[in-house]
Amino acid sequence: MIRLALVRQRYNAYGGAERFVSRALAALQANTALEVTLIARRWDDEGDWRTRRVDPFYLTRTGRDRSFARAAAACFPDYDLVQSHERIPGAHVFRAGDGVHATWLEQLDRAQPGHARLTRRIARYHRYVLGVEAAMFRDPRLRCVICNSRTAAADIARRFGVDASRMAIIYNGIDPTLYNPALVRHREGWRASQAIDPQAPLLAYVGAGFLRKGLATALAASVPFPEIRLAVAGPDKQLERYRRLAGRLGVGERVHFLGAVPNVRPLYGAADAFILPSLYDPFPNACAEAFASGLPVFTSPTCGAAEWVREGENGWVVDALDVAGYRDALSDWLRRRSDWPAMRAAARASAEPYTLEHMMQELTALYERLLAR
Repeated sequence: MIRLALVRQRYNAYGGAERFVSRALAALQANTALEVTLIARRWDDEGDWRTRRVDPFYLTRTGRDRSFARAAAACFPDYDLVQSHERIPGAHVFRAGDGVHATWLEQLDRAQPGHARLTRRIARYHRYVLGVEAAMFRDPRLRCVICNSRTAAADIARRFGVDASRMAIIYNGIDPTLYNPALVRHREGWRASQAIDPQAPLLAYVGAGFLRKGLATALAASVPFPEIRLAVAGPDKQLERYRRLAGRLGVGERVHFLGAVPNVRPLYGAADAFILPSLYDPFPNACAEAFASGLPVFTSPTCGAAEWVREGENGWVVDALDVAGYRDALSDWLRRRSDWPAMRAAARASAEPYTLEHMMQELTALYERLLAR
């Protein structure tokens, strides 16, 4: 039996990496050849996992990550294979679901120039993450990097010289019984609950962290189209600031801020398309879920989901800060309303191969290859 450990510091119901870990735990436990353990500081989902709690004392954000990394690494010798979802030198496998921190900072500089850029450059936390990230990729114990997009894999190869033979591209798995075009059954009821006209074009936006996920661009892009409604699902500490921004742009009455939504499937069923102009996102689960639900996707080239987009057929790809470009794409989408059924079908088809079962088969085959070496 293979003793496999998955490492993630804590659970966030709206975090893509955490949801991936929960899905992976559920699927991997069904494999009788694996004994799976979760190493975590705190994990509050409803799964009945074999969990090894590692919760050392800390005072600061940097101390939180450093203390967990040290304590988790001390557990690694107890397992045949360790797959970390945190930047911890010494793990055999690293899943780069959060991407490359250095790339994220570069993209953030585009949106927040000036003093904010300088503050980040001298911030202790960012210096710690950049240092431990580089050390992890150089560590000889690292056998494989799992990437959830070709975009992330190319970035890691370029920055850290990781050979292609040590990288595996495994897209996020989607449960087709939960995310599929049949969710349209929620359309009438959900729209009625939000007082949205049944025929109004509705864009769904799902994501935690509005700056990273490009909500400001989505709001500005909708300005010239009074018929469009935008539903925003996800928590953010700056929620009120974005409400005020919507008001200043004159779209406040057309934007529905839903806050944290435990179940976004009814929203997918009610929407006509999905928008996520992410500054940086290796491959968000929300985009995969939207495709599977039959929604064409508007996103950016710095989001891994762009790899599934066929321009004008199942979505559009526009730079995260190009408001005029998103307006052109939305205009094209609205003008082609008779093509929406075909776009929905194309969106669904692009996600169909990437089931949870397929993802688990790829992961299990990877583990077997690594252990055989």
